[in-house]
Amino acid sequence: MRFDLRFPIIVAALLVVGLMTVSTAALAPRVSPGIFPKQVLGVGLSLLPIGLLWWAGRDRIFRAAPWLYGFAILLQMSTFVIGKDINGQQNWIVLGPVQFQPLELLKLSLILMLPLVMKEGYKGLRSYLLPLALFLPALGLVIVQDFGGAMVLSVMFVAMLLVFRMPIWHLLVLVLAVGAVFPTVIFPHLKPYQQTRLTIFVNPYQDARGNGYQVIQSTIAIGSGGMMGKGYKQGTQSHNGFVPEAHTDFAFATWAEEQGLVGGVAVLLLYGGLVWGLAGMASGSPRLQDQILFAGILGQVGFQAVENIGAALSMLPLTGITLPLISYGLSSLVMTLTTLGLAYVVYRDRFDKMI
Repeated sequence: MRFDLRFPIIVAALLVVGLMTVSTAALAPRVSPGIFPKQVLGVGLSLLPIGLLWWAGRDRIFRAAPWLYGFAILLQMSTFVIGKDINGQQNWIVLGPVQFQPLELLKLSLILMLPLVMKEGYKGLRSYLLPLALFLPALGLVIVQDFGGAMVLSVMFVAMLLVFRMPIWHLLVLVLAVGAVFPTVIFPHLKPYQQTRLTIFVNPYQDARGNGYQVIQSTIAIGSGGMMGKGYKQGTQSHNGFVPEAHTDFAFATWAEEQGLVGGVAVLLLYGGLVWGLAGMASGSPRLQDQILFAGILGQVGFQAVENIGAALSMLPLTGITLPLISYGLSSLVMTLTTLGLAYVVYRDRFDKMI
């Protein structure tokens, strides 16, 4: 079937959850009430790039990939010069009332560019040269300022490598190398607050009034929702300011407090359906190039959802990664919708003439 309506229906359902969450989070102290109209604006703005992708089609989109990648790299580099510091990270570009995070465009450019140089599949160690030549500069630019963003890029790349048909023993070597390098080389060079955020989830009560406060309040809010929740806009933990970043990092806690276990499970099922849909698109596409693209999108959206929800439940480190389609954020929302729109267009054109 050329079009699968289940995929856009799931996306629309997650958008409804996101708009409900942002609207109720706007009632919390220290949160601007203007975030809800901005989130609605983000949904509207996303129609422009999605419409452009729909018109351009698969082949034109892939032809534009090198230009998009080059522009995204330059934009990410510019943050070291003109970037604005927001929430401790100097990786935002601010133009008047508009705030934009170049990382979001960089994710999309890699999702498009890497499949172009990986479309022949693994044919020996030299097959890694071009993908690494594209990925490592992007990773290097991001990891300096945003460790969470670097994690997302890395998971995207690994997901693509798996579909690239890399030998499994190469993956095992990679995992062992990361396991050895991270605690001995990378972790000691992270900023103190980054180190704390990566470890505090193990026992947040060891610093309940300090670094563990956010995670503790998140779990209290989720637990207080019970089975059915307190009701829409009836959350007490979030509305009274106990849940920090109730509209971004802990959007899931805000939702679960008001919608309870049933609402939380519903969100998990929606993300499961989204991932299943992307996996189905990959398996239904005849070209390896398209399969790698779907793997990258699946890696990005799936990892961000798992990491954000896991952090809210104190099961995973707190990295500042937003919850796709639900957390507040104009650039994140527009680019996530654009990326999912890209998946739908490539799937639509999967049997068209090859480049």
